[in-house]
Amino acid sequence: MLTILLLLPAVSSAQSTILVFGDSLSAGYGIPREAAWPSLLQAELNRTHPHYKVINASISGETTSGGVRRLPATLKEHRPSLVILELGANDGLRGTKLDLTEKSLNTLITQSQAAGAKVLLLGMQLPPNYGVAYTKKFKSLYPKLAQRHRIELVPFMLEGVEAHEFQADNLHPVAEAQPKILQTVLQKLKGML
Repeated sequence: MLTILLLLPAVSSAQSTILVFGDSLSAGYGIPREAAWPSLLQAELNRTHPHYKVINASISGETTSGGVRRLPATLKEHRPSLVILELGANDGLRGTKLDLTEKSLNTLITQSQAAGAKVLLLGMQLPPNYGVAYTKKFKSLYPKLAQRHRIELVPFMLEGVEAHEFQADNLHPVAEAQPKILQTVLQKLKGML
């Protein structure tokens, strides 16, 4: 009995890791890294769920196929209990065949689940200049994968970000828009914690 009591404090203070695995939209491209929504998420969790630690393993320019190559080692290193998966935008902007993007996202979800992590998938949409058929099919990838794997989905992570809240490239939100992105993510994330 004494041994169990001595172990209790160590067990209760153990941290759970949330891995943010994405591209420039999560890496904080063009803004201070501490202003990016994953850093804001850590600050929020410090107040509400202090036993969670956020690891932001996002890289600007990352594609889903690059993510597939990189994720196994990242999972092994950090052993997350939850993975926030935010990839696919660069595939779409490059016109990657949608079946390849879907296959890679499928693999990323499967790898995360096989490592014992819950997955929150952040959906993305493309600008309309990529053609109606392509943009519609791209947008539908995310709900289809979420349903297939029975995982939580944020349909569009940039929901509510206004046109004037983007940097000059019209792709990356400014620092002032990051709290909006965080709130969009938290709507689904809170129920998973």
